[in-house]
Amino acid sequence: MLIETVDRDYGVFEDGHFRVGKFSAYLAGQGISWPSLASGALALDKDTFKEMARARPQLRALHQLRETLVSFRELKLAVGDDGRNRSPLFPFSSLTSRNQPSTTAWIFGLPSWMRGLIEPKPGMTLAYVDFSQQELAIAAARSGDEAMQAAYNSGDFYMHFAAQAGAVPPGATKASHPVERERFKQCALGVLFGMTEHGLAGKLGINLSEAAQLLRAHHAAYSAFWRWSDGVVDTAMNTGKLQTVFGWSLHATGKTKNRTLRNFLMQATGAEMLRIACIMLEGAGIHVCAPVHDAVLIEAPVGEIDDTVARVQAIMRDASAIVLGGFEVGTEAKIIRPPGRFLEAKNAPMWNRVMMLLDREDDMVEVGQG
Repeated sequence: MLIETVDRDYGVFEDGHFRVGKFSAYLAGQGISWPSLASGALALDKDTFKEMARARPQLRALHQLRETLVSFRELKLAVGDDGRNRSPLFPFSSLTSRNQPSTTAWIFGLPSWMRGLIEPKPGMTLAYVDFSQQELAIAAARSGDEAMQAAYNSGDFYMHFAAQAGAVPPGATKASHPVERERFKQCALGVLFGMTEHGLAGKLGINLSEAAQLLRAHHAAYSAFWRWSDGVVDTAMNTGKLQTVFGWSLHATGKTKNRTLRNFLMQATGAEMLRIACIMLEGAGIHVCAPVHDAVLIEAPVGEIDDTVARVQAIMRDASAIVLGGFEVGTEAKIIRPPGRFLEAKNAPMWNRVMMLLDREDDMVEVGQG
């Protein structure tokens, strides 16, 4: 039923299965340029679909449907009698020391629309507090690039970068120049792991010359960052090792990819930042329900949530300063008050589709029983 409902807008399924030929025809009809493999076939992996849907919102429902179908094949979401989902976090399991909880047993590993299942208990309120543009802040601080630090502290790194490059006028906003902001956002994030003009062109659906121009703009705006990033690669290849502030190490070999070396310190430093924040939050008596990549989900009584969130944000800033030698990373907070759910606007359409279908199924069961 879900496939039928979503596929009305795409026409890419047949007999309950995704058909590549039909998808190719859809892309051609929409004028969408899609990344290809070396063989010439469409790249249909999870990450490619995610990035393409992020750049083209009309693909979001199809992306969510594919994610949902994959997840439901091995769904192992563990929910106790108290209504809480518990899953091992497997800390230090990744190359960068980030947690690697199960993608089928943990609510945050499932398609994001399913976070609508998260709701506060009676008398309690939840808050999701995350580090703002954490990886960019780490790059700015670790590289000592003052221009990049200024861009971060401006409140909107991507628009600041676009203005520096002369692509938008001073004072431009996300609302006034959404296309330009998205381009400079993907460039700013992509360079952190060594994205080339080919990768950037594929992600944004632009030609190579436009992608190369974006990368040149980044080199011109943040030259100190590039000297540092190149130095990180040189250090790894010459010494065989990269190490974070608190000692987590990457041992490099001749087979270690350039993008892994460039991105390691951003990811591993972010992991240290979150661990220290969690230690400090627990020490302050704040109930951390879950750490999630660069964020924490916390719980507090309804009447205490605003003060608690303010304390959480202050602690997270302090944790970032400890790791980054005084440079503070900002935070954003989403408060989920009863009877609300943890549901972002972009995920609401899929959630509503599923709830509608479940209600319809319940009605059919009741009629049958009658």
